[in-house]
Amino acid sequence: MKVPLGFRFAGGHAGLKPLRRDVALVVSDTPCVAAGAFTINKAKAAPVQDAEARLPSERIRAIVLNSGNANALTGSAGLDDVAAILAAAAAALGVPPESVLTASTGVIGMRLPVHKVCAALPAIAATLRDAPEPAAEAIMTMDSRPKLATRALTLGGVEVTLTAIAKGSGMVAPQLATVLAVVTTDAAITSAALHRALREAIGDSFNMLTVDNDMSTNDAVFALANGRAGNARIEGGDDCAAFTASLSDLCADLAKQIAADGEGATKLLSVRVSGAPDVGVARDLARSVAGSNLVKAAVFGADPNWGRVLATVGARAGSQAFAVDPFAATVRIQGVTVFAERGPRPYDAPSLRAKMRAPEVNVDVELAEGAARATAWGCDLTYDYVKINADYTSLIVAKPDGGLARDDRFANYSPAFKMNLLVEALSYISRFAGKRCVVKYGGAAMAKDTLKKSFCDDIQLLRSCGLLPVVVHGGGADLVPTLERFGAQGEVVDGVRITSASDLKVLEMVLTGRVNTELVTLLNQDGGRAVGVSGKDGALLRARKAAGNGGRDLGQHGEITAVNADFLEMLLEKGYIPVVSPVGIGDDGQSWLVDADFVAAEIAVAVGADKLLFLTDVAGILDQAGELLNQLDAGRLADMIARGAIVGGMRDKAQAILRALAGGVRRVHVVDGRTPHTTIAELFTDRGVGTLVTA
Repeated sequence: MKVPLGFRFAGGHAGLKPLRRDVALVVSDTPCVAAGAFTINKAKAAPVQDAEARLPSERIRAIVLNSGNANALTGSAGLDDVAAILAAAAAALGVPPESVLTASTGVIGMRLPVHKVCAALPAIAATLRDAPEPAAEAIMTMDSRPKLATRALTLGGVEVTLTAIAKGSGMVAPQLATVLAVVTTDAAITSAALHRALREAIGDSFNMLTVDNDMSTNDAVFALANGRAGNARIEGGDDCAAFTASLSDLCADLAKQIAADGEGATKLLSVRVSGAPDVGVARDLARSVAGSNLVKAAVFGADPNWGRVLATVGARAGSQAFAVDPFAATVRIQGVTVFAERGPRPYDAPSLRAKMRAPEVNVDVELAEGAARATAWGCDLTYDYVKINADYTSLIVAKPDGGLARDDRFANYSPAFKMNLLVEALSYISRFAGKRCVVKYGGAAMAKDTLKKSFCDDIQLLRSCGLLPVVVHGGGADLVPTLERFGAQGEVVDGVRITSASDLKVLEMVLTGRVNTELVTLLNQDGGRAVGVSGKDGALLRARKAAGNGGRDLGQHGEITAVNADFLEMLLEKGYIPVVSPVGIGDDGQSWLVDADFVAAEIAVAVGADKLLFLTDVAGILDQAGELLNQLDAGRLADMIARGAIVGGMRDKAQAILRALAGGVRRVHVVDGRTPHTTIAELFTDRGVGTLVTA
């Protein structure tokens, strides 16, 4: 990621959290013009009190940010701890204490173990470099992934860069949304102009963001500008407008990332209100709809309950005396008109429910009172949100050294809960002893750290229950971008990306060198016995060139001719979990990229697997109306393929399923990899959570 000239970043572990990075540094080589926007919560955390009193400024050099502890509502000791961190950071960086700011996020009401932060700062400062990723990771709390964004623009013939990191997952409400964010830029700009630009930027970004309508004590958005780009110093005019527009776009990007990663969220909710009498009304109504618990719950359930949308608009308009008539509104969900001309409009409910299962749900409310418009972002309200926040502090314990830890052991739950869970789980375990199960791991399950961890936990549980799992993985979302960075042209034939010999080398680097290694490492962290293998190892996957429709040349794409089952049996008998990268080898020694779905199917047949499981980016196999099919047999699946009812990537998966069933695999499961622990839920519960296909 491109960063502004003169800025360096670092993230390290001080012991505030058990394992992950928890202290970040953002440092400029030269003094910065700095501005900030902060929470309006009157119970402001100590870092907010300190920073808000000192901004805007023209001599800021660094910001120290920590996660794991909010340093909030701890009395005068909180400000003492801020002063100690300022002094320690100044010493580590060789700058004056007054040029340093701090920010904190985490548990409220517990004293910050400031000695840990101060002790860690010199080592963290030694790792400063022009890469913001470690700092973005260090400020995460309940976030499942780091949030970063960058923009570039030309001002007076000079290129200027803006790069930002942010965090936010829960306690997110407007004015200011609960985030920590640091925007860095090498633009030259006055402190007054930067302050104005930041205020305008957050109006349509962070202030239009809501996850749970609860405002934190620690909200802070900083902007640092060191002028290293060398542009004429911005005070106003066209350059200021262009800079503000770019800053606004960057902040909106971060706001959407935060909304999509809300605590327990499975979907981003975008609410656009247009036709309002003024911008203030448009913003207020958009935020109200995005923050409605009833609307959010409907989005989670893929329920096109437009009545909740209009009820929210009407309630807010009535309570605030807005000149808005909800009966004159038009409401669209995912582009489908559900209310217009003062009444409900007919629509295909099953089709709309299917559209609402997408990762982003769009709600448009078109009023008839003016030309103002605004967009707010939120997320769905899930079971996991309640679980996360019900347990948040009850499972937090203080360690002897002053740090905090999470104690979510099974023993902490109620006897009734434990009894019911154990009875259900134990009834399944005896069924799995000695059985083989092949799991195709890919798609959304590879995108989030939390999903990766839950998948690895599931595989370990399968192994501990006596099941013998084999994992086959794909390349994940990074595969195509990596190819493009290496100059791949990306021609697609018959829905398949053409793979040249040089492309295959890059693909092997990603599949075998990175994805496979990372997965094996995660599986082995807690005493697992995973072994990473390429399909070329031990001639595990014999392959030959595959042809497209009409004999089209697909490059280095191959199809499997044989599976070395003895090699896999040896690993399974020794208690190992094979993790297979889908690259095959020809009789002439040539490498071939093989579709991971078909690799999983062929391996399942070769080892006599009782079960084959596919993790996908959808709820399972859907009918033409978009409804989930909980169970079907091979005959019905083949008929759906023949009728064109299954298309795209799911068509290839369905063909692989038929191959597995024809080869003797008894049960194939297709489950949604976007939800944690679906592997266990599908295999170890009566109803399951996806589609079960049988012979």
